[in-house]
Amino acid sequence: MKPSDMKGKAALVTGAASGLGRGAALALARAGADVLLVDMNAAGLEETATQAKALGVKAHIHATDLSKAENCTAAVAAAVEAFGRLDALCNVAGIIVFTHAHEMKQADWEKTLAVNLSAPFYLIQAAIPHLLQSEGAVVNVASSGGIIGEAYVGAYCASKAGLIHLTKALAMEYVHKPIRFNAVAPGGMMTNIASNIKMPEGVDYELIKRFSGMRGMVEVEDVADLIAFLSSSAARGYHGAVLSIDKGITAG
Repeated sequence: MKPSDMKGKAALVTGAASGLGRGAALALARAGADVLLVDMNAAGLEETATQAKALGVKAHIHATDLSKAENCTAAVAAAVEAFGRLDALCNVAGIIVFTHAHEMKQADWEKTLAVNLSAPFYLIQAAIPHLLQSEGAVVNVASSGGIIGEAYVGAYCASKAGLIHLTKALAMEYVHKPIRFNAVAPGGMMTNIASNIKMPEGVDYELIKRFSGMRGMVEVEDVADLIAFLSSSAARGYHGAVLSIDKGITAG
């Protein structure tokens, strides 16, 4: 799957300071899209912007905390101000906390839902008028954990399942409008999130193996390319789709 030519188009990518967000931003840049890069990590955003500019596109950074609704609205406004348009919104930013459910802190629960579910909604809400004008697309990054239950990540699974159904609900609501809503559901990837995971004491690693994937981790570049494809007009037939890219984790 390759994206169509996106020269002259603009995309907003969250979580763009590293990992899949950076990969998606660079995949879009290779397709010719100018990119508005959003994350809390300003230094990481600068590095991504440098790499994107080397591909011949414009890249602006917007460092902010997406757990706050007003910051989501401001991020979309920054993209439109920078490029005069918005053609793709890629909701990649996410957090995961491993913990026993009975030990989960309220702050961790609320932050996980704020970043993984509420932020995409507020970004979409602000972006819809611009995407209708450009006949653009929303790509939400869900997870295999939004499709099957995974131990010790209840908040993460709940937020990603919610994001999947938000994608489908919006696809139905706007089925007669010139805008597309789709989601990708990756399995585990070797990103900074994965490398910084801390397991709580007393976990049953046999349970964790059940959603680790017998074929190993998914390549970040493969998921990034899929995001770029769904963002472009080459994916015009996709609307309300949730594409699993997990090396068989959710197959059975």
